[in-house]
Amino acid sequence: MQSAVSTYLKFIELIQLDNWSVQTLLDSKVDYSNRFEFAKIGEFLIKKRQIVNIEDGKFYKRVTVKINNNGVVLRDIEQGINIGTKKQYLANSGQFIISKIDARNGAFGIIPNDLDGAIVTNDFPLFEVNEKRINPQFLLLITTTKEFIKFAQSCSSGTTNRQRMDIDLFLNQKIPLPSISEQNKIVNDYNKNVREASELQQQAIKLESEIENYFFEQLGLEKEEEGILKKGIQLVQFEYLEKWGLDFIKGNVALNESNFRKYSVSDLCKISSGGTPSRSRKEYFENGNIPWIKTGELNNNIIYDTEEKITSDALKFSSAKLYDVGSIAIAMYGATIGKTAKLGVKAATNQACAVLFDINNEIVLTDYLWEFLQTQTNNLKKMAYGSAQPNLNAGIISDYKVVVPSLTLQTEIVKTITNYKNQIKALKFKSVNFIDRAIHDFEKAIFS
Repeated sequence: MQSAVSTYLKFIELIQLDNWSVQTLLDSKVDYSNRFEFAKIGEFLIKKRQIVNIEDGKFYKRVTVKINNNGVVLRDIEQGINIGTKKQYLANSGQFIISKIDARNGAFGIIPNDLDGAIVTNDFPLFEVNEKRINPQFLLLITTTKEFIKFAQSCSSGTTNRQRMDIDLFLNQKIPLPSISEQNKIVNDYNKNVREASELQQQAIKLESEIENYFFEQLGLEKEEEGILKKGIQLVQFEYLEKWGLDFIKGNVALNESNFRKYSVSDLCKISSGGTPSRSRKEYFENGNIPWIKTGELNNNIIYDTEEKITSDALKFSSAKLYDVGSIAIAMYGATIGKTAKLGVKAATNQACAVLFDINNEIVLTDYLWEFLQTQTNNLKKMAYGSAQPNLNAGIISDYKVVVPSLTLQTEIVKTITNYKNQIKALKFKSVNFIDRAIHDFEKAIFS
């Protein structure tokens, strides 16, 4: 229920009645700072409608505007004969574009150079930007703020899934308009923080790559470069041909290059999977307190909590099983296929997860096995079979080879990788702080 309005009457001057909508009248006020002069958006955005009559024999680039201010991107390239709406509009680079339907979700953007000459329908109005009045990036930053999105929602109307923004209301909205020099400074300060964040992210990515390089170097393995094939005939010993699949052979042969002993996963631990309690039995999920893991939650992470929980009855009357802390889950299909997670709490899983448990720590350290499997994600993906939805299965995972050095070297490897990961975590934390600072400083300048 919405909060009650604190006054019985709200007086609106006649000049303010741009739209006879109660929601718009009550919600469209944006709490901007009064440090700067205000200007209506329509004073620096000029609507542009250059009609394109679609010809059957030509091909056209079509654009879409992503929600949450994620930019303007190519939707597709389509032949005119397959385009139903024959009257469309030409988009030029540098123009401001709005998705009428998704404006309430932050679908604003600037046409990039590579989409110059694309076409849009009437649901994507285009505007020339008067850059003498406003820096286009300053305008985009305004549209990313929660206050502005709230305004966009208030002037969108229609059925729930097809609400369209009232463009006249949008153009009539006032925003603070500092001088161009002040706008440029605000934008430059914002970009400086974003660049700092990006540089830290790149350092983190580099360290992530170094982890795999270090791991392979310690085990005497050659890292396989994607898309690069070794020249000449590759000889494979008969004893290594456990499976007559090229990807399986390539993956295991690469591991057999190491001088350290190799074990099948099933030699090192027990393997099982989970299950999904009947969704028709609400009591299996309502007020549940047993963490229940789905493959979408596996991202080479430690799991301490889950999106869903199940009850003890769900565990009792389904194929779901409870696994101990330290067990390792592997996604057998879905978007995260081949990725892993270590259980930080006792938890059950669905049937798409293979779970390694009762790991023999006299041969292999749990954390070493987990780190090793994280380096094998791509190999595991290649071994998946099936056209519609590629799958791994418990058999493939059971037979997969693990290079196992001495416990002393395993301990050293885990310690070094932990140090790498701590550095990565610190870099990502600093990166997020720079992004937060960029947003905070911008909003502090614009809002009261």
